[in-house]
Amino acid sequence: MRSVVLGMCALLPIMAADSGMADHDKRIRESATVLNEIMNAGDKAIPQDLLEKAQCVTIVPNLKRAGFILGGKYGKGVITCRTSNHTGWTAPSTVRIEGGSIGLQIGAGETDVVLVVMNQSGMNRLMKDKFTIGGDASVMAGPVGRSAQAQTDAAMKAEILAYSRSHGVFGGISLEGATLRPDNEDNEKIYGSPVTQEAILHGNVKPTPAATPLFNELNRWAPYKQ
Repeated sequence: MRSVVLGMCALLPIMAADSGMADHDKRIRESATVLNEIMNAGDKAIPQDLLEKAQCVTIVPNLKRAGFILGGKYGKGVITCRTSNHTGWTAPSTVRIEGGSIGLQIGAGETDVVLVVMNQSGMNRLMKDKFTIGGDASVMAGPVGRSAQAQTDAAMKAEILAYSRSHGVFGGISLEGATLRPDNEDNEKIYGSPVTQEAILHGNVKPTPAATPLFNELNRWAPYKQ
């Protein structure tokens, strides 16, 4: 009996690591699915011209939200940036989004959130241990559809464009007061050693095979465009 207990104890770290990887793989798949479904929404999609100019993309599937007007939220997602030569995407970093409220909301539920980082300034914000959306970084509700004027205004005025999808309804959102920070524990499990978000997003970390579905969607919808 004692040997069985000792054996189970020895397996616990391995099981925990497998669970972490499984969660990460699932998060990647869900993020890829969210992007695919949003970009296939026709006139309600993120304008592809904007996505082609993006420096980084953050996707948080199934963000938990609750409250009336002033609510709370919590979720995990992934962020990836263009490589330095703009031919691909960096390994995804796991991020947490917490606090604040999402526009006018009633009740509880889950929301998919997409943050499109439009310039180098917005990308530099992501290198911090923690930053407040709408406080440390300028953010606006992203335009949808094919309005060239809206796309131009958005690209010029905001570091980050915010989108959400809830109960099948998709559009730009007000995302003020939420904090975004790297999940260093998850990233350590995924990449096998302590690693900073800055190192990941600068392309200094090799992506795992689990990132392939997300890369496929990003390369499909966001080929680099000056």
